[in-house]
Amino acid sequence: MTHTQSQFIDFRSDTVTQPTPEMRRAMAEAPVGDDVHGEDPTINRLQEMAAERLGKEAALFVPSGTMGNLAAILTHCNRGDEAIMGNLSHTFRFEAGGCAALGGVNPFVIPNLPDGTLDLDDIRNAIRDKADVHYPTTRLVILENTHNWTGGMPLTAEYTCQVGDLAHQNGLLLHLDGARIFNAAAALDVTVRELAQPADSVTFCLSKGLCAPAGSVLCGSAEFIARATRIRKQLGGGMRQVGILAAAGIISLEVMANRLQEDHVRAARLSAGLHGLKGLELEKEKPATNILFFRLSPDLPHTSGEVAAMMEQRGVLIDTDGPRRIRLVTHNDIDDQGVETALKAFRTIFA
Repeated sequence: MTHTQSQFIDFRSDTVTQPTPEMRRAMAEAPVGDDVHGEDPTINRLQEMAAERLGKEAALFVPSGTMGNLAAILTHCNRGDEAIMGNLSHTFRFEAGGCAALGGVNPFVIPNLPDGTLDLDDIRNAIRDKADVHYPTTRLVILENTHNWTGGMPLTAEYTCQVGDLAHQNGLLLHLDGARIFNAAAALDVTVRELAQPADSVTFCLSKGLCAPAGSVLCGSAEFIARATRIRKQLGGGMRQVGILAAAGIISLEVMANRLQEDHVRAARLSAGLHGLKGLELEKEKPATNILFFRLSPDLPHTSGEVAAMMEQRGVLIDTDGPRRIRLVTHNDIDDQGVETALKAFRTIFA
């Protein structure tokens, strides 16, 4: 079945957000040029805005967060190097093994804690002895903020500084997969600059809660971005009149970043409405941002896939993670009525 926004209330992800009317107008009217030659004024403006907002020297537009993370890893690491990352991180679980397949970079996976962080001792113990020729060279630590698969958990600036200090004291670099870093900033009531400050590089997505139709931005030092631009070209990400997409990204930063708390409030309302339904076990009492997970009780006869099918029959789309786990994500295209419709459907199924 082909899903359209008008047919369903879509909680599967904030990637399903539609560009706003203001974005569509800006895209239609954007002045453009050949970005590979550095001649697109709209993409140049977006990159300058992003670098300033994140507190970095320079920025680079990429088609996706996956490409942004891969470009960062390939810029920081050589073939045979190793990157420390969480076992529940997006880079490890959902980026098709790109760092290993395309970059020859070995992932050293350590456990994510329930709040999305990595234990500092685990990071420390994962750093290889450079003098031992049996080991790959540890080059990079990767964090994710917010942390998707532990329930959209925001990583604090204090914690990120601790990891950055640990990495830099050991001659390593820190990359921050900040796909939803603007959600983290809204939840923690800090600036994205504070959250990104300890990182040598950071990506953020325009196409999730910020509602742009496509694109992410990679930020770092001017020298890092110059090298990453070559990597982007190798990966096929050097687009031409991409200012049409950048125009929407500018609206993301100027407008949509300021309304994310609304999504967090609706996620909390959704969680409160689900609380106490028999057969449903919320993983967290209250979602930290716009993502919540729940599990199906062992005695419930339905699988998550069956629940998703029943919800779809009632006009609501949800995401599943295995046979007993379900994810719900709020975003700009879900209003208060959408939350109530979803709760009514869940109450019918779990009555």
